[in-house]
Amino acid sequence: MSLSIVKSVLPGGVVEIAPRGEIDVDTAYEVREAIAGVLTKGRPSRIELNMRLVSFIDSVGISAMVAGFQTAEVSGVKLVVTEPSRFVHRQLWVTGLLGLFGAPEPYFAGAASAAEEVKVPGA
Repeated sequence: MSLSIVKSVLPGGVVEIAPRGEIDVDTAYEVREAIAGVLTKGRPSRIELNMRLVSFIDSVGISAMVAGFQTAEVSGVKLVVTEPSRFVHRQLWVTGLLGLFGAPEPYFAGAASAAEEVKVPGA
């Protein structure tokens, strides 16, 4: 499986980078380049690496994320991970890097709709 990356600007000057697919030895450089490319064009208030659609990440992919974090930090920009897939969340947890990226909760498909259906007694 290949990797595709979508970049978008969110409200408040936040740039979202959303990789889709597998981040491994063959594709990790694309994540590094996407982060560096955003920083070359300006200084967003924050970069959000939305990992919801990442099905696999290996140590080289994790290293690319750390390199991106460091590059952003040197530029004075905070890089956080949002909506990590369960696989990505587990890899970040096992490597002890979850806190570095903002300690995001894992993304579960349908979690938002399930939360909306919770009835609060007396409400």
